[in-house]
Formats: sequence, structure tokens, C-alpha cells
Amino acid sequence: MLHNLTYKGMKRETKEDVQIWTAVGMLIAGSGLTVAGFLVTPLGIIHDSVLWFFAQCLLYAGSIFGVSIYVTGKVNKAITNFKQREEGDGKQQQ
Repeated sequence: MLHNLTYKGMKRETKEDVQIWTAVGMLIAGSGLTVAGFLVTPLGIIHDSVLWFFAQCLLYAGSIFGVSIYVTGKVNKAITNFKQREEGDGKQQQ
């Protein structure tokens, strides 16, 4: 019976969707908690723990979006360079 429960892996699109939605969720949670910090007594004063949580939310979302954009850009640049070299080698040989 356990052989039917084997892990088959996560598709790349699913993994990226999970990363994006968790980053968006963290931004919403951090922003919501920060706004709530202004609305509870004492009014206008945000506790340090709220600011710390908001900073962690920003770091998490920034790392998800920043690393993804950086890696995608580098991979696309490498592919473009490879294709240009391949086309250049083909023209020289003819």
C-alpha cells in the first residue's frame, strides 16, 4: 500500500506559484499588521515586534522576487550568448 504514496516531485510551475503566493501573502500580512499597529491603543505607536515582523516579511518577499529575477536574467543571458556563439560558428564554417 505504501508504494502508491511515493513522492513524484513538484512541477516547476507549481513551485514558482507557491513561492510567489507565499511572498504576496507575507507582504499582505506584514502590511496588515503594520496598519493594525496604528489603530490599536496606544494610537499611532507601533511596537518593535510589529516592525520586526514587517521587516521579515519584506526580506522574505524580496528574496523570493529578487533571486528569481536575478537567476532568470542570468540564464536568459547565457542562453542568448550560447545561441550567438553557435550562429557565429555556423557562419564561419560555411
